[in-house]
Amino acid sequence: MPPLQNRIESLDQFRGYTVAGMFLVNYLSGFWAAPFILHHHNTYCSYADTIMPGFFFAVGFSMRLSFGRREMQQGLGRAYFHMVKRLLGLVLVAMFISYQASPNLHGKHFDWHNIKELGVWGAIQDPLKNTWFQTLTHIAVTSLWILPVLRLGPLWRILYMIISAAIHVALSGAFYFDWVNGFLNGAAAPPSGIDGGNLGFLTWTIPTIIGTLACDAVLAPRGRGALLVRLFGWGAILMAVGWLASCATRIYDIPADQMAVNISGKLAKDPVVPSHEQIERWESNMKERRWSAVLAEPPLVPPPHSQEVDSAKTNVEGLSKTVDKSSDYRKWNYWMMSQRAGTISYLTFAAGFSLAVYGVFYVLADMLGVKVGVFRTFGTNALAGYVLHDFVGDAIKKFVPEDVPASVMWISCGVFFFFTWLFLRSLEKRNIYLKL
Repeated sequence: MPPLQNRIESLDQFRGYTVAGMFLVNYLSGFWAAPFILHHHNTYCSYADTIMPGFFFAVGFSMRLSFGRREMQQGLGRAYFHMVKRLLGLVLVAMFISYQASPNLHGKHFDWHNIKELGVWGAIQDPLKNTWFQTLTHIAVTSLWILPVLRLGPLWRILYMIISAAIHVALSGAFYFDWVNGFLNGAAAPPSGIDGGNLGFLTWTIPTIIGTLACDAVLAPRGRGALLVRLFGWGAILMAVGWLASCATRIYDIPADQMAVNISGKLAKDPVVPSHEQIERWESNMKERRWSAVLAEPPLVPPPHSQEVDSAKTNVEGLSKTVDKSSDYRKWNYWMMSQRAGTISYLTFAAGFSLAVYGVFYVLADMLGVKVGVFRTFGTNALAGYVLHDFVGDAIKKFVPEDVPASVMWISCGVFFFFTWLFLRSLEKRNIYLKL
């Protein structure tokens, strides 16, 4: 394709930052020495959890921009046809590149006898719930979901976002929160979902719609001062709303006198609508202004937890693999910030965080002309980076055991970044961009 022209530099820089964050988080996954905040924990919003919403924010921004241009050039019908074809193609690509291992047939060995015994649905239900529904599939399905309102005004899009989130809350209360965490009707129903599971598009709509609104704000004929107020002001408001919503997670704290006898599992019995007893205890804390028992931890700060050492996984230097035991202190519930469950508190906060971070890149790239070459390379060829980084990371990790010291881990991470950048930079020099 010809060289890219007339791009919004801040969007490319923001997308490049997000791709770099994805590289970092995905590569460090599994290393014992990786910092706590760079892992996904499913119980709070770590730095790792801020990366994927950034992709959806950028997708919403670019969809609003590119659809408008295509509509003017080719007409409304062809614009819709192109978008649907592109997103269905993305689903197909996601299915192929996410399947790097044999399917899990409910824990059975992958052979023809077990496939015949399980039948077609039994053989594909695990991949449908887990393997196939990862980042690219979520992006495609969420984009298809918001496509009917993409051309509408901001109030209609915001209303659509709120209705989608409300549907997610209702379904989570009915069955979905337990199901996406690997349970159903109190019994184990593995595997767990990934990144919100099959219905995750309902709440991934939040950062995607916010991205479309950011596009409107950037293209509107207003002064830059007013734009910055919108970007940072609304970013702060969304982050605050997400955090306040997460404060309801404190209702599910385990009383100190019950921690020693807590044997009921990690999921709350009523994860969306708490019991009368739990509400009464929370109301009592509110009336007596025990704010330390009412307010949740700030985002990026882990909730109370213990680290259980896996005695079978301790190396000669004494470094051990640990298991996060947050459910000893607070039952898992819908109001905590959870990427696995795709909760509204998490994605509302993350949408505001993405908006504020984009505002920083708008100031640097579009106002001050400060641009980072690595972010440009990653941001203009994000799909190629997504495909390549797994191959590069897997190749390097074959020579770097998961129990290496932190210094070796970071050196190998630098090698991984260098070779991934080298491949993408080579494509960029040749004006080769992977698009659908």
